[in-house]
Amino acid sequence: MNSINKQLIDYVENNIFPIYKKNDAGHGIEHIKYVIQRSLEFAKQFDNINLDMVYVIAAFHDIAHHIDKDNHEVLSAKIFYENEWMKNFFNAEQRKIIKEAIEDHRASLEHEPRSNYGKIVSSADRNTDIISILKRTHAYTFKHYPDLDIEEMINRAYKHILKKFGTNGYAKMYCYDKDYENLKKDVANLIKNCCVLDLR
Repeated sequence: MNSINKQLIDYVENNIFPIYKKNDAGHGIEHIKYVIQRSLEFAKQFDNINLDMVYVIAAFHDIAHHIDKDNHEVLSAKIFYENEWMKNFFNAEQRKIIKEAIEDHRASLEHEPRSNYGKIVSSADRNTDIISILKRTHAYTFKHYPDLDIEEMINRAYKHILKKFGTNGYAKMYCYDKDYENLKKDVANLIKNCCVLDLR
């Protein structure tokens, strides 16, 4: 498996990472570094994977979240695709795959990612720690639904977690991850122990 080009890392760290200050905490630089690390680990489960591509997909996947959270995957892909500097590292076919993988990363995506690269970053984008999920959900709720009182925020968080990670949740995993399997058990216990809330 190849290693990541140092010039590429330097460019991303100096020019892409700072943009994440504009996002809410749940989609900030801490999350991006987490997704990068997990993406590089999951890449080992596939043959013939270009780590430069994996790194860039993970680095760009949420870059437009502060612009339009509901369409951020399309806008993030567009920001990557229009970045002239990236043409120094990737050919036309690679850039197309990267663009599609960024578009395909959302948990709520109705179709399967179009490439293994999309499957890698989509899987890596799933948090595996229940505390981190609660923090991210609260940060998102606090920013986008500031008029809710604390009880309404808590209820929204539990409903979101159930919808995303519950027994029939929409978040799909395309790579094997023991931590994610344990998370699903933690969520089941969390929901079971919070049955006093209206989670319908």
